[in-house]
Amino acid sequence: MAATTTTAPAGTRPPRTVTPPARGRRTVRPRGGMRKRTGVDWLMLAFAVIAAIAIIAPFYLILVNSFKSPADYSNGGPLQLPSALYFDGIAAFWERVNFPEKVWNSFFISGMVALLAVLISVLNAFAIGIGRVKGRSWIVLLFLLANLLPQEALLYPLYYMFKAVGLYNNVWSVIIVFTVIQAAFGTYLLASVYGTFPKEVLEAASIDGASRWQILWRVIFPISRPTLSVLVIFFFIWTWNEFLIPLTFLVSNENQTVPVAISMLQGDRLMDVTTTSASALLGLIPTLIFFLIFQRTLTRGITAGAVK
Repeated sequence: MAATTTTAPAGTRPPRTVTPPARGRRTVRPRGGMRKRTGVDWLMLAFAVIAAIAIIAPFYLILVNSFKSPADYSNGGPLQLPSALYFDGIAAFWERVNFPEKVWNSFFISGMVALLAVLISVLNAFAIGIGRVKGRSWIVLLFLLANLLPQEALLYPLYYMFKAVGLYNNVWSVIIVFTVIQAAFGTYLLASVYGTFPKEVLEAASIDGASRWQILWRVIFPISRPTLSVLVIFFFIWTWNEFLIPLTFLVSNENQTVPVAISMLQGDRLMDVTTTSASALLGLIPTLIFFLIFQRTLTRGITAGAVK
């Protein structure tokens, strides 16, 4: 069938040419605009489900065994639900290690490391990525290699250094070490980001009379704020979960962090599985609350670079 065209009067928009569909041919559209799932999609979904189960299983064991009595655990095993809620394990761990004090130590160390490491990373990345220093590629590579250095290699020299300056068994020794470690990673990341910053924006700010300090805090910092918020969250959680360096440099009970307190309690001969699970649950709750509070900030920071 030929296409039909209607002649419009002068001064009006010309009509649209309508071509009728061919006979015997139907246009099939997927329902709801969604394509049909393939075998690869179902395979990826199966892997996602398996990964979710593997992640949730340890949390299930911790949660279930935290509220079991030792007798209930011996009779039913680790997978069975508790016959009655048992809070003595949580109370025993809370009183034995002075848990609020350990939470404050971990919060203070992690918070200070997160803020200081991000601040140093911004200053370093501004000098390397935007300041255009000579050999910046080698400097960024040096920061990456420093971040890959294992912590075990740092224990011996840091022990004698902190002993000499009087910072051994002091929370500031751990803050200094982790600030340098996290700032190395932050500098590597931000230097790569700032290196692609539009030159036109910086030149326009310079023409308007802005100094380098004003360009950093009034131009670059507001634009990179989502990325910096992600770094703060990651640095806080990474430092909270650190174990080896706090165990080495914080020997007194009043300076220990939550992971160190949990490990010390597990070495007690009076320790049982239910109290161990209760200690792990109490150590998990602060980081979980912190993540839930800043979840929206983390999501916005990760997706900020995907949309212009």
